[in-house]
Amino acid sequence: MTSRLQQYQPYALALFRIVVGLLFLCHGAAKLFGVLGGADGSGATVPSGTWPFWYAAVIELVGGALILVGLGTRTAAFVSSGAMAYAYFKMHQPEALFPLQNGGEAAALFCWALLLLVFTGPGALALDALFRPRTREAEVSRTTVAA
Repeated sequence: MTSRLQQYQPYALALFRIVVGLLFLCHGAAKLFGVLGGADGSGATVPSGTWPFWYAAVIELVGGALILVGLGTRTAAFVSSGAMAYAYFKMHQPEALFPLQNGGEAAALFCWALLLLVFTGPGALALDALFRPRTREAEVSRTTVAA
C-alpha cells in the first residue's frame, strides 16, 4: 500500500501546492481589487501603499500566483510564509494566545503550509521543472528511449 501511494506523492504535493496557491492568491485579490467580498467583507479594498496591509496583499497576490503555477515555488513560499508569520505575531497574537481566540487561524495555517512547500518543493506539474538543469542520467535515458 505504501509503495503504491508513494508513486502518487508528487501529484498529491502538486495538488496541495495548487490549492494553497489559489487560496493565497484569492486573499490578495480580495484585498487589492475588492473581489470575493473584499478586504472587510463589504467589497472594500485596502488603501494603496498602507503598511502593512497593502504590502501583505501584494505578497499574497504575487506569491499565490507563483505558487499556483509552480514558478519559483520555494522562494515565493518562503517570502509568503514570512509574511504570514509577521501577520500572525504582529496583528493577531497580541489579541490572545491561541489562533482560535485571536482570529489568526488563516495566517497560522498559511504560514505552516507555505513553509512546508519551502522544504518539499513544488511537486509535479510545476513550471519550475522547465527551468531545472538536466542531469546527465536524464539525457542518457532520453537518447536510449529515442534510439
